[in-house]
Amino acid sequence: TNLEHDELIEYVDLPSLPFAERSHYLKVRDRASYAFALVSVAAILDVDRSKNVKAVRVALGGVAHKPWRASKTEQALIGKTADEKTFRAEAEAELARAKGYNHNSFKIELAKRAMVRALSTVAAMT
Repeated sequence: TNLEHDELIEYVDLPSLPFAERSHYLKVRDRASYAFALVSVAAILDVDRSKNVKAVRVALGGVAHKPWRASKTEQALIGKTADEKTFRAEAEAELARAKGYNHNSFKIELAKRAMVRALSTVAAMT
């Protein structure tokens, strides 16, 4: 869209995913900071009656130079049981090759735990 000199965008309408009724955003931060997340996780999860994952989206913040879509986790969770053990295994697999620096390597473990917690929170909503 090209705006003219006197035009202004008033809003943008982004349609939600059909299964996005159950979602959770987890922001892990230092006690001294209320704005800056050390690690964040956004999770959307849809499960069937047997608690098997039908659809999932997971995004991580604060662990890379840009937000990280956890594509491996999303693909691997489809058809699996939505429980803490499964979430933990997939978080480990997602971040298995992650490399930190001396000052931030703690974020890798923190991100794994945050993924498990966010996904478990959404799974409990069903």
